[in-house]
Amino acid sequence: MSAALKRIEETREALVGALAERDWETIGKLDLACRACVDDVIRESTDAEPELRSNLEELLGVYRQLIDIAVGERQAIVDEMSQIQRAKNATKVYHLFG
Repeated sequence: MSAALKRIEETREALVGALAERDWETIGKLDLACRACVDDVIRESTDAEPELRSNLEELLGVYRQLIDIAVGERQAIVDEMSQIQRAKNATKVYHLFG
């Protein structure tokens, strides 16, 4: 296994761990590292194409998971902000008539 493929695998595993903990700062750093690893693999001429394909498909699966979770987290924040806004509006009405 080439060094670049090994780095992709290690970065993918670290992404899975950070995703499980919802550590968004670490995920951002790992995303940048992962992009650099993929660039390195693309620049390398490798005879391990089946292994590369498998590794990249697994990485793609992690990114799909990441996107699904990020969208869910974003929606939860939107819902929470909506509740806060409704509570503020209710407080204003209460103070207006209270």
